[in-house]
Amino acid sequence: MAGEPSGDKLGQAVMAALRRRAGDVEFAGVGGPLMQGEGLQSLFPMDELSVMGLAEILPKYRHLKRRIRQTAEAALAFDADIVLTIDSPDFCLRVARIIRKARPAPRPRLVHYVAPSVWAWRPGRAEKMARCVDHVLALLPFEPPMMEVAGVSCDFVGHPVVAEPVATPEEARAFRATYGLGDAPLILALPGSRKGEVTRLAPIFGEALARVLGERPGARIVIPAAGAVLADLEDLVRDWPGKPLILAPATDAVTQATKRAAFAAADVALAASGTVSLELAASGTPMVIGYDMNWLTRMIISRMLMVDTVTLVNLVSDTRVVPEFLGKACRPEPLAASVIGLLDDPGVQQAALSRTMERLGRGGVPPGERAAISILRQLDRAGR
Repeated sequence: MAGEPSGDKLGQAVMAALRRRAGDVEFAGVGGPLMQGEGLQSLFPMDELSVMGLAEILPKYRHLKRRIRQTAEAALAFDADIVLTIDSPDFCLRVARIIRKARPAPRPRLVHYVAPSVWAWRPGRAEKMARCVDHVLALLPFEPPMMEVAGVSCDFVGHPVVAEPVATPEEARAFRATYGLGDAPLILALPGSRKGEVTRLAPIFGEALARVLGERPGARIVIPAAGAVLADLEDLVRDWPGKPLILAPATDAVTQATKRAAFAAADVALAASGTVSLELAASGTPMVIGYDMNWLTRMIISRMLMVDTVTLVNLVSDTRVVPEFLGKACRPEPLAASVIGLLDDPGVQQAALSRTMERLGRGGVPPGERAAISILRQLDRAGR
């Protein structure tokens, strides 16, 4: 079961790999169009579960509880060999808990895909997950030992970013030619994909980039927009300097290829914190990370954070070469100075970007295949 588009994508890859490796496989559960394309008949529309935030969840609480119970009962009735829960822990782990309690033995092996980020904050989530599932599939190479200490077996299967296509140098040059960018310094601005973060970060990023263009007046700004915030973004960047180019959301093959080409063509990126740092690393694009949140969340997170960086490139490469400005430090002046520094010395991050992709599994067995292998081993352990 998956509860959001990113999980649907992970599910599709592992379902296809299971069929290739195990032959006749029967699937049931909850998923989106990608998983349905692999033969899943979803119990109900997956987008019913794509709810974030307390204010959004409360009105749907009773309905979500019914869906949790319905999904658990369907898994038990299906007599599944494996129950694969994919991310969305608020939904998935509740389903797994019901299955575990209803059928202590013999029961399906409960496998969860995507380890909680216990390395960053709330380490207790690992113990909580260990009480619900038998095995975890991790995206990051340093996660298995942390999960095993908590009492649950865990395999690193690789991050899906390594299986995504990357634009060629020819495609990058074609992007510049198509939009008349020539050889100008090209800066990607990526202020987030959710309304709250875009509203908070766009003014800060805009002021930072105004300072950059003051020093580099020929530079151009490109903004790959997320569909959910396109209208807000267009309004927020209207007064940005340099007439930024806003790219259409990457919703089909053409717009996805355009986004990849923009990443490859850019000299530097100013980005919100998140998995976008790995997309930039895949393209070899140096980056500066900035992020801020509301005052209360900032205070809570600052007291719970267990690492000195939240940028995945820094963590995976075991370096700190990506400048990161969080909370009160996310101000235009240091962001601008770091962007200018990267324009002057774009090669300073390249070794770390390459190491990140290597450690995430680039060039090896694709993550979906590794996940399928790990799942089939769980069947062996269960005697199935």
